[in-house]
Amino acid sequence: MVITRRNPVISALYLILNFFCLAGLYLTLHAQFIAVIQVLVYAGAIMVLFLFVIMLLNLGDEQRLKEKISFTKIIAAGLGFGLLMELIYIVGFIDVPMPAGDFSKGVEIGTVEHIGKQLFTTYLFPFEITSVLLLAAMVGAVVLAKRRMD
Repeated sequence: MVITRRNPVISALYLILNFFCLAGLYLTLHAQFIAVIQVLVYAGAIMVLFLFVIMLLNLGDEQRLKEKISFTKIIAAGLGFGLLMELIYIVGFIDVPMPAGDFSKGVEIGTVEHIGKQLFTTYLFPFEITSVLLLAAMVGAVVLAKRRMD
């Protein structure tokens, strides 16, 4: 629905719905922290910026010409149908055995405690380098945006 809607605001709202569905998939994988961050960061902050830009550009109501069925649309529809048939074949007819293993560790990996422990022990140096780079980017943005005092 994101790519088939003509109105960009409606398309962006369907993208927010897509982010919520992705967060639901993360919850089924027992990654609660990543699911909450997905909703807060992408559906909250990023999509507000997208909607602001869309409304600022006023892309809503444009007169569209009647589109004809072109050769490229026919080829795209054929390739899409072929891909759909391939996916149905793979999901429906190929039996892939699941590996026997211990999946209990997967439940603890998505928790806030595990992510925080890994972030501040194993990945401390890359985390600090990233924070310094973001600080430099913020200072640079403020310096570039600041008007000269005359």
